[in-house]
Amino acid sequence: MNFARLRLGQMVLGGLRIPRQQTQTQWMMVRRRWLASEATSSAAAPAQAASAPRTQTQPRVKPLPLAEERLESILSPIRTRIIRKKRLAIDELSALGFLNTRGYTTAEEYNLEDLQIALREQNLYETKRFFSTDNLDVEQNVLFVAAKYPTGQQPREIFFFREGSVVFWNCSDIETNNVLSFLRAFERESYVSALVHGESEVMPYTYIPSTAVDVEGDLVAESSDFNVTSRAFFQNGKFFVTADTDSFLYKYTFSNAMAQSIKLGMWEATLDRYIDSIEHLTEDLKRGRRLRISRAAMLRKTGELFALRHVINLSSDLLDAPDFYWDREELEALYLQVCSYFSISRRTKVMNEKINHCVELAELVSHNLNDAHHIRLEWMIIILIMVEVGFEVLHFVSDHSEPHKLEVLPLAAPAASIPN
Repeated sequence: MNFARLRLGQMVLGGLRIPRQQTQTQWMMVRRRWLASEATSSAAAPAQAASAPRTQTQPRVKPLPLAEERLESILSPIRTRIIRKKRLAIDELSALGFLNTRGYTTAEEYNLEDLQIALREQNLYETKRFFSTDNLDVEQNVLFVAAKYPTGQQPREIFFFREGSVVFWNCSDIETNNVLSFLRAFERESYVSALVHGESEVMPYTYIPSTAVDVEGDLVAESSDFNVTSRAFFQNGKFFVTADTDSFLYKYTFSNAMAQSIKLGMWEATLDRYIDSIEHLTEDLKRGRRLRISRAAMLRKTGELFALRHVINLSSDLLDAPDFYWDREELEALYLQVCSYFSISRRTKVMNEKINHCVELAELVSHNLNDAHHIRLEWMIIILIMVEVGFEVLHFVSDHSEPHKLEVLPLAAPAASIPN
């Protein structure tokens, strides 16, 4: 019996490498042998019980063929959620000397002016840069600060983006949570905390000398040949920057790409919630039922959809590189590499396709609701006309039902004679 069970386990493991039909055939053969061995052991059990001394018997539970269930679960299709983010072994890289860059999107917008004043009063972070990334310099939209009190050899730096994103460089979890809590007073239209942490990004980085050498030990470029590449580059999902004090632009480039990916992730989650909220409408249309939504609610839903399309295609830089990199080709190359790593272009295209489908559904539902509303108005008009006709009929009947009465008018008196 044990030998049959052993063969059973071997056949189940081997079934992963053979076709399904052959696996089921071998499984049936092994199962017959296993049942035969069970019958033999059960037949020999009374003889052993007669020869053995009488002891307290316990109910014997027949083992279930768990391998069958396991085999069926392996062969049956399993729906799994596709992992969007490219996760790295952060702990293993930390052991190799890599530091962490963490990015979050907590709100639609930050009030950077008040935030800068509050950080100055807090006296824990020093403002390094407060600059604008557009060509017009109308509004300063990036705040770059560094910790005043070091806790290690490497600096701790933070980038605040006016669009509601923040990127931490070499900050611990405790410090990150404290800053996120501190940011709530300067947020506009804050996101849910669970969504903020669920859509965050963590990327490893390390500092390199002036002559950059990659992880495998290969020389990337000499500083005399291509100084930009030797000061910062992106490779295998890792950031490599120099420890120079003026390397903040390269860190900003990496942070900007991370912030774009995280912001896109928040919009993806928003679109998923929107799709879930209108999913019942497709079922109503499919089954021919009355739509369980009002015209006002559908109008609000359509407004949400067009607002999301507006921020993705018009208010953000997802479709093209920002104007900040127009005359900075080295930074633009780094930005595009990181955006390609996060698949921003592909994800944006998928989101637009989903939005187009939702727009078609919203238009169909709106037309259906408008038609129903127009039909109700027409019926109301018809009913009012019928009521008016009914009143006219009643008046006509009441006027003709009364008997005609002859009214006798008195004759005019003769005119008095005129005296001579």
